[in-house]
Amino acid sequence: MIIAEEIKVQCEIIGNMLVAKNAAYGNSVFEPINVFAKTDWENQINTRIDDKLCRIAKGSEYPGDDTILDLIGYLILLRVGRKLYGNK
Repeated sequence: MIIAEEIKVQCEIIGNMLVAKNAAYGNSVFEPINVFAKTDWENQINTRIDDKLCRIAKGSEYPGDDTILDLIGYLILLRVGRKLYGNK
């Protein structure tokens, strides 16, 4: 089935992107250094999700960005964090 295979492909692309970015940024999403933002990882992810939703609502895509892909990534990170570290 073509749709089922494409769903798997897209999920793998997103998973690979998240793993690569997590390694590149030193797990900063779950272990923030809190220099400027003094909130926990969950609030920081929620803020990024709000930013992405705002871009989508206003139709203001930044050149070179994929706001939908970023939003999906942050939602997955939120699920991962809640599973590993629990809800607030």
